[in-house]
Amino acid sequence: MIVVVDSSAGSQSYVEDCEICCRPMQISTEVHGDVLSSIEVDRAD
Repeated sequence: MIVVVDSSAGSQSYVEDCEICCRPMQISTEVHGDVLSSIEVDRAD
């Protein structure tokens, strides 16, 4: 599975359905300057 992250949008958190199992997942990204410093993916149900 591939998740595309737009780091120009800054730090963000959103829910997206898994392409494989269709279950919701919480995606959280942390951006410092122009660098994506972390990404976390957890179940959202």
